[in-house]
Amino acid sequence: MSKNIGVTDRRVRGLAALVLVVLAFALGLGTVGGIVALVLAVVMAATAAVRVCPLYVPFHINTARRLRAH
Repeated sequence: MSKNIGVTDRRVRGLAALVLVVLAFALGLGTVGGIVALVLAVVMAATAAVRVCPLYVPFHINTARRLRAH
């Protein structure tokens, strides 16, 4: 699968993951809201790390820059 997440998208996902982890702790790690926030944080962090978002594929979304051939 080709990379479809660009630099800005990656940074936003990383920041969202951090916010979601803080939210999970604020809600309580044993609560439903805390667990959901942690799961979303893991998804955001994982997609940022591998630079691939499976949900972008069916919608043909690509925020990564493409290199042009000269």
